[in-house]
Amino acid sequence: MQNLLSDVVVVDLTRALAGPHAAMMLGDLGARVIKVETPYGGDDSRGWGPPFVEGESTYYLSANRNKESVTADLKSAEGKEFLTKLVRKADVLIENFRPGVLDRLGFSTEVLHELNPGLVILSITGFGHDGPDGGRAGYDQIAQGEGGLMSITGAVEPTKVGAPIADLLAGMYGAYGALAALHERSITGKGRVVRTSLLASVIGVHAFHGTKWTVAHQLPERVGNHHAQIAPYGMYRTADTSIQVAVGSEGQWRTFAPIVGLDPNDERFAVNAQRVAHRDELTAAIEAAFAAEPADVWLERLAGKGIPAGKVRDFQQVYEWEQTLSQGLLIDVEHPTLGTVQLPGPPLRFDDNPYAGARETNLPPPRLGEHNESVRAWLDD
Repeated sequence: MQNLLSDVVVVDLTRALAGPHAAMMLGDLGARVIKVETPYGGDDSRGWGPPFVEGESTYYLSANRNKESVTADLKSAEGKEFLTKLVRKADVLIENFRPGVLDRLGFSTEVLHELNPGLVILSITGFGHDGPDGGRAGYDQIAQGEGGLMSITGAVEPTKVGAPIADLLAGMYGAYGALAALHERSITGKGRVVRTSLLASVIGVHAFHGTKWTVAHQLPERVGNHHAQIAPYGMYRTADTSIQVAVGSEGQWRTFAPIVGLDPNDERFAVNAQRVAHRDELTAAIEAAFAAEPADVWLERLAGKGIPAGKVRDFQQVYEWEQTLSQGLLIDVEHPTLGTVQLPGPPLRFDDNPYAGARETNLPPPRLGEHNESVRAWLDD
């Protein structure tokens, strides 16, 4: 198949996770992504671990597939000349410096657009590009706390999401915005600046928790492994382990209730609002019924009645699950140091490709400066 973004060149000036994730998403769609790293150790995440395998950080490996790596000191005259050449041939530039850093290096947005009027610039910060906190450095957990996400996560005390969700969402929103700007450029011929932040990405997924405050003026509360506004919808103990059950409609409730020995017309539980109000009683009743049989029995029984339910899997179980494998969500790449390694792959499939992503061949996360010669030869060609 043809790579969807095969005519797009991306300059990746980012490090850590949000920016590298955005660049990787474009690389997964076939863009040529050139990762520009400091020669003094490269991307910070190259040193984040353990675990390290043959000296390679598994953290770094997670966010840098389908890229080439070149080194350049952007504070030096030689580094500035190199970036200037690269910008002139690029379609997208992604940066996640603190506000003002790129300006001080001599590459303000005005300068970048003088060099290349069609350049799409994606800028990702911690808390935004202006405002009283615009200059703050941003890290995932700080943004999760400042953006309210931790206040609705956990059972007793505020808890961060296990995955670095603020970073990943900022990368996703950034790639989404860059693609929109590329589409606009195909019409106008002009590039533009796309901005997002870790804070914006966290607030952007508040969903119904946000409108609970903005419209109803009620503070969302932590409800642990249960849904804040739907019941029964959460994790329940069985005879051997816990399972998750989602009863998302009144029709499903009328099917589910008799399975666990409940009267669907019980005035405490007859409609969703009542079930939410009496959640503790409902949970206790469900778990009393579930205690009689192991999880697999209940999952089979619920599936037979069309009630959504599932296991809580660890990562080994996820990556060995036939459903995961059938969706092409793991990819094999040939790494110059590690040999053939398996990576979690792109979460997209296209109709003429049985595997995730949109590339004919996936590239391994590059070693530091691995493509110095080839990229510089291309620039001088």
